[in-house]
Formats: sequence, structure tokens, C-alpha cells
Amino acid sequence: MSRQMTITIHDPDVERLDELSSVLRRELLDLGVDDVERASAGEAPAGARGIDVGAIGVLLVAFHEPLVAVTAIVGVIRGWVSSTRGARAVELTIGDQTLKIDSASLEQQDRLIDEFVAALHASGEPDPPASSPVS
Repeated sequence: MSRQMTITIHDPDVERLDELSSVLRRELLDLGVDDVERASAGEAPAGARGIDVGAIGVLLVAFHEPLVAVTAIVGVIRGWVSSTRGARAVELTIGDQTLKIDSASLEQQDRLIDEFVAALHASGEPDPPASSPVS
């Protein structure tokens, strides 16, 4: 069964947001997830110009093996946030569970990631293998 994660990148600079989301999309595809698409606000009205700024930083990630994939995806995003100067924050959402990764310390991020995975497990996800690393 394929699952979906929504990743929202926050940055006030639209051009930078476009670049950041493109780089993260490529990194996630290299990870081997099923698909990564940019979100769309739907079909634009006739005669509309421009782009949907709100959707530029939103990626939809399709994957299998829920918790194994989640820990791998979170690891990629965590590394990406720490290596991307000035990245504001990234939110990951699966169902009604949301994880926000920002400039928090690594220890704080570890705690938040553990809580996120525990909440997913409590919502009915299978146990992840003991060897699935988070970072």
C-alpha cells in the first residue's frame, strides 16, 4: 500500500523556495521513494497569470514500507535542513501527524523525530525494523 507524506518548506523568498524545493525533490527521488511531486492548488482560472506561490514549497512524497521510509525521508530532510543555509523550517505530515524540523538542536530533533514515529506507530503503522536509522 502506498502512503503519502506532505513536506512543506517555509521560506519568504519565492525564488529561493523554488530552488530549495527542487533540490530536496531530487534528494528524495535519489533515496528511492515511489514519487515526489510538487503540490498544485488545482487548475488555474482562465486568463490567470503567475504561479501558485503557496504550492511552490509543498512536495507530495509517495512511498511504501511506512516507518522504514519515514525514518529514511526524515534523515534526508534533517541533513538537508542542516546543510541549507537559512532554511527556515520544514514540516512533514502523514495523516494527522506533523513533524516540524527547523534550527532546533540535534538532541531536540531526535526527540521530536522519536515522538513523530511513535505517534505514527500508535496510529496503526507496523513496527519498524530495529536497524532503521533516523539520521
